[in-house]
Amino acid sequence: MLRSVRRAGAVAGLLALAAVTALGGAATAAPAKLKSPSQAMAAAAKGGSGGLKVVAEGLNNPRGIGIGPDGALYVAESGKGGNGLCVPGPEGDQACFGRSGSVTRITRHSQQRVLTGLPSTAAPDGTAAAGPVDLGFSGWTGYLLIGNPGGGTATREQFGPAASRFGKLLKVDLHGIRSVADFPRFEEGNNPDEGAGAQPGLEIDSNPNGLLVRHGARYVADAGGNDLLKVDHKGRISVVAVLPTQLSPNPGIPGLPDELETQAVPTSVVKGPDGAYYVGQLTGFPFPVGGANVWRVKPGHDPEVYEADFTNIIDIAFDKRGRLYVLEIATGGLLNAPEDELPVGRLVRVNKDGSRTTLASEGLNAPGGFVLGHHAAYITNNSILPGGGQVVKVAI
Repeated sequence: MLRSVRRAGAVAGLLALAAVTALGGAATAAPAKLKSPSQAMAAAAKGGSGGLKVVAEGLNNPRGIGIGPDGALYVAESGKGGNGLCVPGPEGDQACFGRSGSVTRITRHSQQRVLTGLPSTAAPDGTAAAGPVDLGFSGWTGYLLIGNPGGGTATREQFGPAASRFGKLLKVDLHGIRSVADFPRFEEGNNPDEGAGAQPGLEIDSNPNGLLVRHGARYVADAGGNDLLKVDHKGRISVVAVLPTQLSPNPGIPGLPDELETQAVPTSVVKGPDGAYYVGQLTGFPFPVGGANVWRVKPGHDPEVYEADFTNIIDIAFDKRGRLYVLEIATGGLLNAPEDELPVGRLVRVNKDGSRTTLASEGLNAPGGFVLGHHAAYITNNSILPGGGQVVKVAI
């Protein structure tokens, strides 16, 4: 969220619920006289809204969003790290631990964090967060997916016991919270993509990012592992599909070959009207413009490209008429956003005749996820900002 959504530097890098007391402190503040990257990007994000209606704000790196059985919106917030242990990040930055991850419930009349105290790492200014990334429901039981700051189990272990939920699927109900599946541990024991396209020493990598809750099973797109995984009712993990690497043109970086092996980096999974699974991909470095696909996955068969020529897909969905919706976090490519500005994304509908309609773009700044409902799309916006995150509404 680059091995996963988090690999994009600041771009990640991607319940009738029991409340938990937050133990982590606030993220380290930048010097008062200097504008931090998050402050600069937040200021830039206050530009034209493009007609978007803001229904929630003040969120910390909001990512996945869903509609609960009570009709309310629920948002997974990756948090803003905290004042715990700081370790070097993959690009030489700092990743600081805290328990600022949360879930927020949104209704027409209220906005409230109903689940707090979840693990989070972020840069000292609260950007580049890893933490809660997606959620879903089976009846009144909630499932919450926690991302992993990269690698395997050792990454979370360095932060201590409070970080033990990184990389896990949690079941949340009136009985409390318990772990259902551990994806970094599965990656260490299986490594389904065999480290294809990874740099030496980084072959083991798990960062679960997208969640689909179905009756009797949960499906997870592991952005680090480049695979689609199934979790059965007993918590056993199995591989549904491994997404292939692809060759991307060198965007002009000296010292690199003309073509670069690019990992898939799957970010989202849904079930289509034909019963197959569909997976959206961010793509790894160099995040080629037009290089992201929506893959059709039929268990037991190789993945097939269903729709191509998208850029940095962060979420997908089908509506009741069988039309596909695709959300890009950075339509111009993650490497091409101006300094101290958020990348601009877009929400696109693929119509039944194959044509495409852009439903929203202006004002969509690094969107992190969406859900369809109530004749609208609800999108998490400014998804890589601490305190600057929003949920915006787009009529469809």
